[in-house]
Amino acid sequence: MHPGEEDAVCRLIEDSFNEFVAPDYSNVGVKEFFKYANPQSLKDRAQKNHFVFVASASDADKLAGVIEIRENNHVSLLFVKTEYQNLGIAKKLLELSLERCRKANPSLDHIDVNSSPYAVKIYERLGFKTIGMQQEVNGIRFTPMKLLIK
Repeated sequence: MHPGEEDAVCRLIEDSFNEFVAPDYSNVGVKEFFKYANPQSLKDRAQKNHFVFVASASDADKLAGVIEIRENNHVSLLFVKTEYQNLGIAKKLLELSLERCRKANPSLDHIDVNSSPYAVKIYERLGFKTIGMQQEVNGIRFTPMKLLIK
C-alpha cells in the first residue's frame, strides 16, 4: 500500500466486509470492526508493526484485494473484491506476505489468523488449520487458525 491509498483500501474492505462478514456479526461487532478498519487506523498501523499489500485489478485504477500482516506473523485483514474472487488473488497476497515475513524472520515457522465465520473455509483452502473453538470478543466472532510454514 502506498501512502494515500488508505481510503481506497478501506472502501474495498468495507464493501467486502458488509457483503460477506457483517451478516454473521451483531451491530456491536460491526462497529468494533470499523474502529479497526478505517483509513486513519490503517495508516497508523502501517507506520508501526504492520504492513499492507494490495492487488490491483487489470484496470490499474481499481484495487482487487488487500492483506494486512501484524508483526510478520499474523493476518489482520484479508479481503478480495467480489468480482475478483476465485482467481487466486488471496493466495498470491498471502504468498507475497509470507516471503516478506520470512525475510524479516528467517526462523518463522507459522502465521496465524482469527478468521471470521465466513472465511474459515477460505483459510482452510489456503492451508490454515483450526487451532481453537470459535470465540467472540466485543461482538467480533472468530476462529483461531494457524498455517505452518515449511
